[in-house]
Amino acid sequence: MSETRSYPRRVNTEAGEIEFDLMRRADEAAVLAFAKALPTHDLLFLPRNISQPKVLSAWINEIEAGDIVSLLARKGGAVVGCGTLVKDSRSWSPHVGEIRMVVSLDVRGQRVGRALSQETFALALSSGLEKLSVQMTVDQRAAIALFESLGFKAEALLRDHVRDAAGQKHDIVVLGHNVAQVRAQLEAYGLPGAVMPS
Repeated sequence: MSETRSYPRRVNTEAGEIEFDLMRRADEAAVLAFAKALPTHDLLFLPRNISQPKVLSAWINEIEAGDIVSLLARKGGAVVGCGTLVKDSRSWSPHVGEIRMVVSLDVRGQRVGRALSQETFALALSSGLEKLSVQMTVDQRAAIALFESLGFKAEALLRDHVRDAAGQKHDIVVLGHNVAQVRAQLEAYGLPGAVMPS
C-alpha cells in the first residue's frame, strides 16, 4: 500500500524533528512502552487495547499480512505517535480505509499530531482508496478539529459504543472523507496532485 511513499521521512515540528517510519516487528517493544504510557482514555482511539502484549503481537501479524499499514512517529528514537491505515480487501467495503491515530501526551499541542495525521492521510491517498473514515470519542475535540481541517465530516454518532477499562461507556463519533469526490473535483480543475499533503 505504500509504493508511492518512501520511509523513513523527517519533518520539523514545534517538538523538534520527528521521523516517520513504517512499523515492523522489531518495533514491538518500543510500541508497547509507548502504549503503556498513554492515558487509558487515549487508547479508545483504537478498537483494541494495544498496551496488551498479545494484542500488539496480533497487530504486527496483521501488518506482516498486509492488512494494515502503521506509521510510527519517533522523536530522538522514542515512539511518540502512531498512525494506522486499515483496509479490508475481503469486505463489502474494499474501497474504504480507516485511519487510527494516537500521539503521546508530551508532544501534544506541538503539531506532531497534525504532521502524523497528514502523513497517514497521504499514505491512505496513495493507496487508491475512495473513502476514509476515522472514529473517536466525542470529547476528543482537538482530534476531531484536526481531522475536520483535513476535510473529514461527521457522519454518525454511536451512543455507548465503547467501554473503557473502568467499565464506563463512551459515545463515538465517526467522521468520513470522500477522497474520490475530492480527487475528481481537483482533476476537473487541473490540479490532480493537490490532494496529496507534502
